[in-house]
Amino acid sequence: MKHDGVVTMTSLLVVFLVTLHLAGDIARGVDPGNLASLVVLVLVVAVWLYGTLLLPGRRAGYAILVIGALLGLVIPIVHMKGAGVGSGDFFFVWILLALGATSAFLLLLAVRGLWRLRKTP
Repeated sequence: MKHDGVVTMTSLLVVFLVTLHLAGDIARGVDPGNLASLVVLVLVVAVWLYGTLLLPGRRAGYAILVIGALLGLVIPIVHMKGAGVGSGDFFFVWILLALGATSAFLLLLAVRGLWRLRKTP
């Protein structure tokens, strides 16, 4: 599989896990789930999907993916260091672990893509 295909699939998986996690936060009452948070979530996911699907292999696309991967890495860290998992069940904790691992992988892939663009004229 080509590098861009792996990056695209990994990024889509991270977007899915982030939205699944935020839905869990809203269902548990950790996040209020108001209109402002909905607008922010939709904008962030839309830009992330734009970078993933419409800018593959470009510097701007990789930059968006680096920011998205860092966002995906911050979520499990915040939960494990301070916010906790509350009354989180097994599935919620699994989402946090999967989100951290796939976000770290996406970060490596995006940085590698940026590095490869630097070397080509």
